[in-house]
Amino acid sequence: MEFNTAHELQQHLDHNENLIWTGKPKKGIIFRPSDIFLIPFSILWCSFAIFWFTTALTSGAPFFFALFGIVFVILGLNFVFGRFIIDAKHRANTIYGLTEHRVIIKSGIFTSSIKSLNIKTISDIQYEEKSDGSGTITIGPRNPMDNWGSGINWESRKTPSLEFIPDVRKVYNKITEIQIS
Repeated sequence: MEFNTAHELQQHLDHNENLIWTGKPKKGIIFRPSDIFLIPFSILWCSFAIFWFTTALTSGAPFFFALFGIVFVILGLNFVFGRFIIDAKHRANTIYGLTEHRVIIKSGIFTSSIKSLNIKTISDIQYEEKSDGSGTITIGPRNPMDNWGSGINWESRKTPSLEFIPDVRKVYNKITEIQIS
């Protein structure tokens, strides 16, 4: 579903606000640095869960053992495949906006949520830039545990960020210019 990002955010602006910049994160499956650990771990988890489940079914163990195992198989499949699909879908539904007063993040898969951050009160802002000019702007103090949950989508503890945006330095400079003015 393609849509005009500026139009999508227009209804969330105050009467004295104008959009300076809008953007969307990179689409598709993305591998993050934490996947170096998470992919092997999730494959081991899922493999053991499948082994447990099939052994419980074929050995004549009580039905509870198989039922117990299926929960871990489902979790394992989510670790191996589901988290990438959910992350891609979440990013596909995310829109970023910058006004002269706020950073706006609209996101959600089943429900839409709006996060609004007053630019003048942001105390900590940093960006990471890749060689192609894309990157991520993190707004506020970074939670050190964010990297371990990357792609699993723990929104309640995630530091607000504009992830995987093109021309990250240009957007960062616009934010800092607004803070200074």
